[in-house]
Amino acid sequence: MTSRTARRDEQDGRPYRIGISGSYGGLNLGDEAILQSIVTQLRASVPCEITVFSRDAKDTATRHKVERTVAVRDLSRDEVRPEVVDLDLLILGGGGILYDDAAATYLREVELAQEHHVPVLVYAVSAGPLQSEAARTLVRDTLSRVDAVTVRERRARQLLEQVGVREIEVTADPAFLLEAEPLPAEALQREGLNENRRLIGLSVREPGAAAPDIDENHYHALLANAADYMVDRLEADLVFVPMEPRRKDTQHSHAVVSKMAHAHRATVLKGEYTSGQLLSLMSHFDFAVGMRLHFLIFAAIRGTPFSAIATRLWIAWRSGMTADPFGGTMPATARSSTAPEPSERSSRTHATYVAGV
Repeated sequence: MTSRTARRDEQDGRPYRIGISGSYGGLNLGDEAILQSIVTQLRASVPCEITVFSRDAKDTATRHKVERTVAVRDLSRDEVRPEVVDLDLLILGGGGILYDDAAATYLREVELAQEHHVPVLVYAVSAGPLQSEAARTLVRDTLSRVDAVTVRERRARQLLEQVGVREIEVTADPAFLLEAEPLPAEALQREGLNENRRLIGLSVREPGAAAPDIDENHYHALLANAADYMVDRLEADLVFVPMEPRRKDTQHSHAVVSKMAHAHRATVLKGEYTSGQLLSLMSHFDFAVGMRLHFLIFAAIRGTPFSAIATRLWIAWRSGMTADPFGGTMPATARSSTAPEPSERSSRTHATYVAGV
């Protein structure tokens, strides 16, 4: 039986076999928000059995309760082929996965699907930087043969068009569809948060490619000065929220707190939370300041005023993000003015640069 004849017939009644490939596996809670939203929308739309190609298959199976997970980064091309061949649809995305160092990795399963005539949807991805000619050629040749391409900002469409891809639609990041989940019982008390005080949520990360030569001690000191200013100006307690808790977000958060004059007014989130639970936590913040895209998306969803600190090239790109489901278009990157008072429950966005970083 060929892969084509094995694929679902409208009359056979079995669920659609849908594969999802992206930067999944619990490393980044923003990416997990994307996957959770995709899975939820698929299950609400069609009968389906979902396979997720993941960096950490066990984490994905536990977190998202899908029918099958594949530890794709541990498998060779031939080993992963059987997981692709009988799919009815492969979804690549969403998220920032089409850039020089990663394009070949994420497009491998797409190429396998195309070899076996499996339909492919490239969904809500970001692209760039794509400076390598090899990466640009691979992206152009592969995406030109998929069934549909959607991106989550205009600049990604412009870049892919420059590369040579055509018929690209701009959509919103799937995380905008994320639904809040209840926080664990007494989570705020265990984290030492006092709801009788103003709370400001912060998301920090490594300096990134925009400032490769900056001294980390200087970088942390700059952020600590900004944090102390917020404590003084807004009379608030600060809550650092690691969006990549298994990587360096937690380390950088503690490094910033260690340099604060008001370190006793700051805490780094300690518990393990799902993306939906972090979305609920955002409602407890009066203001949010962040470097991670999905931390800011969570703020927008919950109507929490926020400011974006752009310290990395792709973060600056995302600050021009479009397809705002709240009825407008997020503005292009601009320098922040004075932070709004916490009582102003708007979803305004600013992009703040720390000392030119």
